Amino acid sequence: MLTEQPTLITQRLILRPYTLSDAKELQRLIGERVVANTLLNVPHPYEDGVAEEWISKHPKEFEEEKAVQFAITHREKGYLIGGVGLRLDKIHENAEMGYWIGNPYWKNGYCTEAAGAVMKYGFEVLGLNRIIARHMTRNPSSGKVMQKIGMKHEGHLRQDKKRWGKFEDLEIYGILKSDYSNSKE
Repeated sequence: MLTEQPTLITQRLILRPYTLSDAKELQRLIGERVVANTLLNVPHPYEDGVAEEWISKHPKEFEEEKAVQFAITHREKGYLIGGVGLRLDKIHENAEMGYWIGNPYWKNGYCTEAAGAVMKYGFEVLGLNRIIARHMTRNPSSGKVMQKIGMKHEGHLRQDKKRWGKFEDLEIYGILKSDYSNSKE
């Protein structure tokens, strides 16, 4: 059983548990329509209290080995950039990765850096065998992150989810622990 969520440090970032003090900035960044538009489970508008409620669920989800969520913060200056997490399926030793970056921080490589660190954590610490990720077909930048961290395209899901009244096609990517391990040799 997992007890305390770690903090991961990369070259430019600190990936740490969210705190309630992140709520207002989280609401501002993820609540921007251009960001929310690319995320299936984020409400828009992002109402007051939603961030606090979401953050307050994280410790229990981690303890129960259901999910781990990391706030992506700037290593030197500490400000919130985005988020990355794993929805865990411990029975099958796999997880689904999700991530988002606030619009002011797009196109800086932060998402790739954070996703790579969380993938490493998933394989090397959590002992996962497989990690998948999905993105809306109309958001190819998200797919590029998946490719850069070594995930392989596994399929196209036609009209798989509905977002704001419109059916969305999704692309699915995956990586096995053996693929990850071989790439590190």
